[in-house]
Amino acid sequence: MATARTHARALVEVKGVVAVVVGGSHASGTADATSDLDLGLYYREPLDVSALADLATTLSGRPTEVAPPGGWGPWVNGGAWLSTDSGPVDWILRDLDRVTHEWERARRGEFGLHHQPGHPFGFLSTTYVGELATAVVVADPTGEVGRLRQAAARYPEPLRDALVGWLWEADFSLAVARKATGRGDAAYVAMCVLRAVGIMAHALHARAGRWVLNEKGLVAAAGRLPGAPAEFTARAQVLCGRIGATPAELTARLDDAERLLADVRGG
Repeated sequence: MATARTHARALVEVKGVVAVVVGGSHASGTADATSDLDLGLYYREPLDVSALADLATTLSGRPTEVAPPGGWGPWVNGGAWLSTDSGPVDWILRDLDRVTHEWERARRGEFGLHHQPGHPFGFLSTTYVGELATAVVVADPTGEVGRLRQAAARYPEPLRDALVGWLWEADFSLAVARKATGRGDAAYVAMCVLRAVGIMAHALHARAGRWVLNEKGLVAAAGRLPGAPAEFTARAQVLCGRIGATPAELTARLDDAERLLADVRGG
């Protein structure tokens, strides 16, 4: 954490930066020698992006660009990739007011799934809350981010109910896929099945009160949760990787998907 604290002390001196947290594998204790150090920079506008770029250049010892808010897309937002003597460090911008807004929505059981480059399933709005709930705060002069993190540590029951209730769309996706089997439209069936599997995995996490941060490892993690159907991960991986091509193969795969969905509901 020494590198994180060094960065954090300097970052909170930049106009607009409210707090800095450690996220990802370093926060969860699963980092290895190849892991980047992920730093979440919680800010309010106006944010001095030029000062951030100057600081990034100083800390990395080479010219380093900082993507401004929105520079990496509407939800990932912006930040920088630094190459330092201590290893790679990622700065990830998070608008504190927007994060707080999504926390309030999550408390009411509201969420949204949004297009975001790099997120093939989509960016779930509650990711903002999960990132903070699972982070380690390293600089927080006002204490605001720490208080928000403490509140978000408890998974909201209304959100749990809403995400489990989202299984209706998995059912719908599989139903509409049936209409494409006779044409042998494997691409469309595959997209529908992938959507259904993603929703199932999110529902299992919600039922267990676990925050989801992205799609990486989502299905495997879902299979390890209490209440997951037997062999959920293996069954889901087969659905995603062996959709088939003929009408008979596509129909059989949809039968498997519906059985998996029924088992998820039954949990």
